[in-house]
Amino acid sequence: MIFDTHAHYGDEQFDEDRDELLAGMADAGVGTIVEIGASMQSSRDAVRLAEKYPFVYAAAGVHPDHVGELNEEAMEELRQMCRKEKVVAVGEIGLDYHWDTEPREVQKHWFIWQLNLARETGLPVNIHSRDAAEDTMEIMKEHAKGLGGIIHCFSYSREMAKEYVKMGFSIGVGGVVTFKNGRKLKEIVKEIPLEKLVLETDCPYLAPEPNRGRRNDSRNIHFVAQQIAEIKGIDKELSLIHISEPTRLALIA
Repeated sequence: MIFDTHAHYGDEQFDEDRDELLAGMADAGVGTIVEIGASMQSSRDAVRLAEKYPFVYAAAGVHPDHVGELNEEAMEELRQMCRKEKVVAVGEIGLDYHWDTEPREVQKHWFIWQLNLARETGLPVNIHSRDAAEDTMEIMKEHAKGLGGIIHCFSYSREMAKEYVKMGFSIGVGGVVTFKNGRKLKEIVKEIPLEKLVLETDCPYLAPEPNRGRRNDSRNIHFVAQQIAEIKGIDKELSLIHISEPTRLALIA
């Protein structure tokens, strides 16, 4: 059974068939899903979804594009969410300099605050970083020691991937690894130990080949697992054992 470590079923693209889709996940070989929060509302929705489905767990956190909504009241609510039984990570949190929706110093402030929240609550983190490699690494080295978690949708260099692994983090691999222009990620997958890779969809986004451009969901994660197995030169089922179990133990205690 495959473990999808990063999904967004609260997205409006699933409004018409969310329950039907999730009800069929076991038959599709998907055994566990972590629903990721990206704002206060999506974090609330993630918790509700996790409470509804036994195989769904939640991560609660505020994406850098939405940190402008954080204030003292929201901080306390987020803290309480992170203490709920089925919340298994703080995320997705980090820096996004691609869109620069919020000022960079504001992004940094709330990134650090949420890393401290993870330490306070004893949870791993799910890190979003886009076009912000140096600042993310600097903050992680100073404020994330000993936390553990996932660097989501990894898009930086092999050297940086290895550095994160040394720090105790896993590398999130999704549909991009199946793309023809995903050469850099393929090289990273080849070099990083299998047990430090985790499967993710980021659905409804980033559907893998052969479904690229369509709405993504956790059933497509089989294509990601197959691509990783081919890169590593091993059987797909063996790759799933090495990928899924360490992550399951880390994120679902």
